[in-house]
Amino acid sequence: MSVMDAIQERDAAQEAASPVTSVPVAKSRFGAKFALGILLPVALAAGWEIAVASGLAQGRLMPPPSRLFKTLYDLAITGELWRHIFATLARVAAGFALGTIVGTLVGALAGASRLAKDIVDPTLQGLRSVPSIAWVPLFILWLGIFEESKIALIAVGCFFPVYLGVFGAIASVDRKTVEVGRMFRLSQFQLVRRILLPAILPAYILALRQGLGLGWMFVVAAEFMGASEGLGYLLVDGQQLGKPDQILAAILTFAILGKITDGLLAAASAPLLTWQDAFAPKN
Repeated sequence: MSVMDAIQERDAAQEAASPVTSVPVAKSRFGAKFALGILLPVALAAGWEIAVASGLAQGRLMPPPSRLFKTLYDLAITGELWRHIFATLARVAAGFALGTIVGTLVGALAGASRLAKDIVDPTLQGLRSVPSIAWVPLFILWLGIFEESKIALIAVGCFFPVYLGVFGAIASVDRKTVEVGRMFRLSQFQLVRRILLPAILPAYILALRQGLGLGWMFVVAAEFMGASEGLGYLLVDGQQLGKPDQILAAILTFAILGKITDGLLAAASAPLLTWQDAFAPKN
């Protein structure tokens, strides 16, 4: 038996054995990561609950977790919480989709064409520095106070990280790798599919996650624009009525939804990056 045959048999044996052993290991690792991830917020919440219950703190402006969860429960029972969550989710989804599509197209154009880069990039870099709240009066003037202006503001927040991610990823592709592909006489389509797309995909997915995070930030400013439903409306309503427990409940809901959507995006993109032999830090 040759050395190559022995190596192939070893790899086949490992692949045959891996489905049996990898599932429990993956589950245990997920459980450990989840426990570590919630350790800090649970410890802080328990500490504040004890401080308020023992009289060391008042808890009037910073309610304890028990009051916070009671507020969330009351809002959920009446159906008001779900109505606000669905309204905010719909706005974020629409704005993220619009910002991602435009950001990807413009970033790819600027990255692939030097002329397009010289024309488009300086203007976009200047607009990127404009604060989100500065767009509010302009979008209200252009689009009114209804859904169009809110979605447009969220799309602006998602556009810039996606644009920068695509533009930077294309600009950072190793020239020697492209030249090797041309030496092997790859067609333009094969060059894009086998070299350019794998090279820019990790940075693109990271840009999508950054854009989604900014989408959740921009939706708060968007829902300040005369919204009658949404988690941003809950924030404003709690501030006007002096309800810190409602404000914190809305903030907690934002954090949970942002984490869930980011996790879903990361999980959906993970199969596209299985080819990566990336550095994994040890404990």
